[in-house]
Amino acid sequence: MPSAAVSTVDMTLAGVRILIVEDEPEISEIVDAFFRRESADCLIVGDGESAVDTARWWRPDIVILDLRLPGRDGMSVLAELRAGAVQPGVIILSALGEQIDKLAGFRLGCDDYVVKPFNPLEIVARAKVLAGRQRRQAAHAVMSFGNIRIDIDAFCAFAGSQPLDLTPTEFKLLHLFVERGGRLITRGQIVDIALGEEAFDRSVDPHISRLRQKIERLPGSGVTLTSIRGQGYRLDLA
Repeated sequence: MPSAAVSTVDMTLAGVRILIVEDEPEISEIVDAFFRRESADCLIVGDGESAVDTARWWRPDIVILDLRLPGRDGMSVLAELRAGAVQPGVIILSALGEQIDKLAGFRLGCDDYVVKPFNPLEIVARAKVLAGRQRRQAAHAVMSFGNIRIDIDAFCAFAGSQPLDLTPTEFKLLHLFVERGGRLITRGQIVDIALGEEAFDRSVDPHISRLRQKIERLPGSGVTLTSIRGQGYRLDLA
């Protein structure tokens, strides 16, 4: 079966803001040069505190993040970025290549992880994929399943024409279920994606129960939250 065609728009970095956080000038200049060949807008900073400050005012689309930085380390920078209102894509570029380092990066919310030494063309290719994903997500900021509709940017949800009064955690859960409507979501995925690393498996049920009550008590929702014993949950059409 032939693979689906990839839009050339999805594969461009023209006008994409890329913040390069790297304390080795030789590496940052190489990365900068390769991105500029793709018409990306780039800024370079050499320490963690400058990275956080620059991300706040410049609002980059993608951050290329080293982990071993003077002053404030890259993991701390990543955690700060993920706690903010602006959510850039983050590609870690680090000499720390152990599995535990990669897992820590992904748990904190990085989008990709590249180990030094590296091929600059690989960084460019991964950034193109990430930028394309961001554009597709922006185009689908309003999502729906059945009569449930969520507006990601406005952080609001509706069942038919009625607004849903959701907590931030319930909104994350509903976003996950609508995004994957009709597909099973395991308890582990719920913890990792919607509840965060401070949660645990037994905390899933109370959140699901409250969300189920809010969406199923409204006759216009058109959906139901189905429990799959021993597996997880699925959002189904009612």
